[in-house]
Order: sequence, then C-alpha cells, then structure tokens
Amino acid sequence: MIIDVHTHIFPPEMLSDRARFCEGEPAFAAIYADPTAPMVTAEGLVEAMDLDQVDVSWAVGFPWLKEENARLHNDYLMDAVARFPQRLRGLAAVHPPQGWARREAERALAGGLHGLGEVAFYDSDLDVASLAPLCRLSYEADRPILLHTNEPVGHQYPGKAPMTLVALYKLVTEHCHTKLILAHMGAGLFFYACLKREVSQALANVWLDTAAAPFLYRPRAYALALELMGDDKVLMGSDYPLLPVSRYRRELSDPSAGLSARQMEMVMGRNAAYLIS
Repeated sequence: MIIDVHTHIFPPEMLSDRARFCEGEPAFAAIYADPTAPMVTAEGLVEAMDLDQVDVSWAVGFPWLKEENARLHNDYLMDAVARFPQRLRGLAAVHPPQGWARREAERALAGGLHGLGEVAFYDSDLDVASLAPLCRLSYEADRPILLHTNEPVGHQYPGKAPMTLVALYKLVTEHCHTKLILAHMGAGLFFYACLKREVSQALANVWLDTAAAPFLYRPRAYALALELMGDDKVLMGSDYPLLPVSRYRRELSDPSAGLSARQMEMVMGRNAAYLIS
C-alpha cells in the first residue's frame, strides 16, 4: 500500500479568491499570494493519486490566524474525508497561540479528522508553551500531530521558519508520549539520534516525513535517517501539489539513497499505516 502522509487541499473558494484569504494571513500570503503557487481541491488530489498509484493520502490544513478561516478549511477536510473515505485521511490545522485553537482541534477530531497538522510557526521559533494543550489533546485522543519543521541553516525560501533545534528538542522531550511527525525531515534532528545519551530515547514517539526533501537533501539523507532513527520512523510525504509522488519514488530508489526493498516498502506506506489506519 502506498500512503502519502503530507498533501495540501483547499476549499474551492480559497482557490478562486486567494487574494481575499491573504488578508490578515501573512503566512498564507507568503506562500500562496503568487497566483502560480499550486493549490488543489480534494478532487484534484485524488486525480493525482490515481495517476501516481497512491492508495491513501493524508490531507492537511493550514495554520490560519483567523478562526473563521480555520473552521472553513477544517469543515472542507471533514467533507472531503466523508466523500473519499477509502482514499483520504484528514488532519486539522489550528494555530496554537490563538485562544480558540484547542476548541477547534477538539471539534475537528470529533468531526472525523484523524490528527492535527500541518501545525506551523512561520514567523517565529516554535512556541512550545502554546503547543502543550494540543500535545495533551493528541495524546489523550491517540492521534498524531504533523508539525512543520525546517533546517535552521542553508538557503531561504517561502515558508522557511526561523526555528531552532533547541525549541524543537524541548517540545519533543516535554511531550515524549505524543506522536509527533516532523515534516521536511525533522530539521535534521535525526542526526543527533547517534549521540550516546538521551536523544534516541527522547525520539521514541517521533517520525519524520520526506516532504520537499528532493529540494533540500541529497538522496543519501533518507538512508541516514533510517539508520539513525529506525526503519519504522520515516514516512513518505510529497507536499503535493508542490511535488508529485513519482519524484519521491525516483529519489528513494536512487542507488545513492541505499534503501533496501524492505525499507522502501516501509517508507512508502507500512509505517504510515501504523499511525493512521
């Protein structure tokens, strides 16, 4: 089974009038104000899944500042999951510092969504204190949180946040029982799993997804992450419509990546099936 754990879908009105949704939403504007920035509906995602022979996709939300935008997006995710129950799983996005965040997260999980994500802080470091209520909720509901992370060094690009590994590690250690999926290869945190003390135990409930990795890492990074984190801790996420799943198949099967057939099977779906059925 092929499972893509990181895709983005939006309600049709957000595609047709994206300028309106940029108002008061600087993170959305930074990524999607450009009319050529790709956005798709649930139907567009399922069509792409059929072309790339993907069985199931996790469709994630966006960390809106306005409650009405979050509710609209999460309502659409609930509807999409109901219309495509065999193909889609939904993750609700809320922005933790907002006073309504936990209430909206509870509503979305009760409404049939399968976790929270993509939770992101695009204009600041991770606010670990504001994430605490969501981590507790996810732990109690036994649902994962997919968290935007990015490498703290290297080139700049739209959506790259000023995050630090110090804050990320603080989150991981303070909420070690919450299932955390760190997008975009976990900001490189996996390297520190080879330390002799503490880190490998702290990462016991942490997974990485591969979203946007072909833009960021050499193929060898996948095998390194599997070696240091474990074969069960890397999930194929495409960030579609940013990139198609076919791009990841090529990258993961590249000889320089060094993945075995068993590792490919686990990354491409078996690991994700453990987290969300």
